[in-house]
Formats: sequence, C-alpha cells, structure tokens
Amino acid sequence: MRALVYDGPGRKSWKDVPDPTIADPRDAIIEVDTVTICGTDLHILAGDVPEVQPGRILGHEAVGTVVDIGAGVTGLSRGDRVLASCISACGVCRYCRSGRYGQCLGGGGWILGHHVDGVQAQYARLPFADLSTYRLPAEVGDEAAVMLADILPTSYEVGVLNGQVRPGDTVVVVGAGPIGLAAILTARLYSPAHIVAVDKAESRLQAAKQFGADVTVNAGEDPRETVHALTGGLGADVVMEAVGTPQAFETCTTLVRPGGRVANIGVHGKSAVLHLEELWSRNVTITTGLVDTYSTPDLLTMLSAGQLDVGHMITHRFALDDFMAAYDAFTRPAETGALKVVLSHA
Repeated sequence: MRALVYDGPGRKSWKDVPDPTIADPRDAIIEVDTVTICGTDLHILAGDVPEVQPGRILGHEAVGTVVDIGAGVTGLSRGDRVLASCISACGVCRYCRSGRYGQCLGGGGWILGHHVDGVQAQYARLPFADLSTYRLPAEVGDEAAVMLADILPTSYEVGVLNGQVRPGDTVVVVGAGPIGLAAILTARLYSPAHIVAVDKAESRLQAAKQFGADVTVNAGEDPRETVHALTGGLGADVVMEAVGTPQAFETCTTLVRPGGRVANIGVHGKSAVLHLEELWSRNVTITTGLVDTYSTPDLLTMLSAGQLDVGHMITHRFALDDFMAAYDAFTRPAETGALKVVLSHA
C-alpha cells in the first residue's frame, strides 16, 4: 500500500510500505476512505515531538471501512463504516476506567501516528478496535465525521469543558486555525456573551466569524484593549490557547480576569514563561490536557441531529494519492486559506 511516512524533522514521503496486519486479537484493519491532516502532524515534522521515530506512518484522523478484525473484536464486522478515534483505549487500566483514555496505561492513548503507524495511508491497523472506533450512522457523511476524530473533541474537552465556559461569559480564543474554530463552535453551545477570536491571518478571522465569534482581533494589535472594552476592564472569563507557541500562551495569561480560566489546547514544543509574579494573586486557573474523547458519542449525536455544522471547516479536497500537495496547502494557510484539508480515495 501507499502511506505518508515521516522521514525525520522536515522530511516526509508518500511511498510504498507493507500492508498492515492483525497484530493483536483486539485489532481491526480499515480501508481508509477519508483522512485529514492535523496541526500536530506539523509539530511532528518540525521536530517538536521527538518520540516519533523516522519511518512512522503519520495521521490520527480518519473514516474507513472495516476489512479485517481480530478474534477478540466483538462490536465490529467487516464492512462497517467507522470513525477512527485519535485516542486508543485499552479499557481496563486505572485511567481508562475513569474515562481518562488519553492517559491509558495499557498501550493506548495517543498512539496512532505517534507510537504506532497511523492512518494517512490506504489501509490502517486500529488497536483496541471495539473501544477506539465508532460505527457511523448513514446520515453522517465521511467528511463531517472525520472532524470528530480529533479537533471537535479536543477543542470541546480541553478548551470548552476544561475552561468551564458558562452562559454570559466573555471567551477569548487565541488562534483561529481548525482547533480554535472548533473551540468557537462548541463554546457557542454554552451561550457566552462574547467570543473574541485572535489571529494574525485575516482569512482565519473571517472564518472565526462564520463559526460564531462576534469580535475579531488581529494578533498584530493589542487584544487587551478590545477585551477590556468588552468587560469593563476586568478581562475575559475564559481564554483558550489554540496555537502552541510561547507567545500565544503568554498572551492568554494577560487577557484573563481575576478568577478566570486559561485552557491550553495547543501542542507546545518550546518552553513558555509563566509570569507568577503577576498571576499568583489573581486566582487564575490554568488547565492543560490531552483529549480523552469521552465526548465523541455526544458530539456524534449532535452532528447527526444537525446541531453542529462543520462543513465550513473543510476548505481543500484532494485524492488520497495527493498527500504531498495536501500538506503543501495545509502548511501555508496564510497563502492558501486552508483550514482543514481532506483526502478521499476514488
């Protein structure tokens, strides 16, 4: 089969690799129907995730059709159309039993495209298939479903729920890429008074308005002026970091009000300064997190019922063989306007 392979920092290739096979009774093999690229893949290529070894097939977001199952798989059948979750779960370790699947001690967690081969390929092996896939209803299309593999549950759990967004809050999202847009979309479920999007790309600020932001600020300006004007000088109730850079995180801590919450969603590869000399007395809560995907069933129900519109998220479509072109578009969003790119086989 063909797959997108990480060849070391700054290097990738679309090439022939061996087909995946059942390695454990709880495995399933899918033919990949629709797949996308994540900002985390770009962090890997930048060398920010050093545990990813050269030769690894990247990718952790896909929809596919089950073509083979291990003897221990009980909830899937060949021919099922499934969402492959970005998080795999053994289901029996201490963290899995408390719903913290991202911290799985039994060989799961974020492993696809990280510790084991991922889904940016024609076929993929899915460990712990019963607990790490979701059968899809006919009314949910592949492109919409693949948004639930990572960005929707990540933004919802690590941003909105960790940030405890409440009705009437002023919410700031720093970074209006796909993760930030998903955070805006799911924050709207809690009726905040204002959602402020901060980004340096005008195209992404316009997209943020489509997803529910009522105020946008170019990152080249000082967002504190805008936030203080909206809040009578208090600051935001919730600030979400959706970039993964020191500057973005440090900006978030300047925008939050006393008693407010900073929810870090971004993947960080460099140290950020935590200004405790300014924050220690302000009763600020800072949360971090890797998605657990416990919210995926609820998000799938909302998607099926038409409560979540993710169609605007997809800006570019490619054939599965066009991975190199898809990466090129995704890595140059200021020039291409790319948000999410999806690839599908013919």
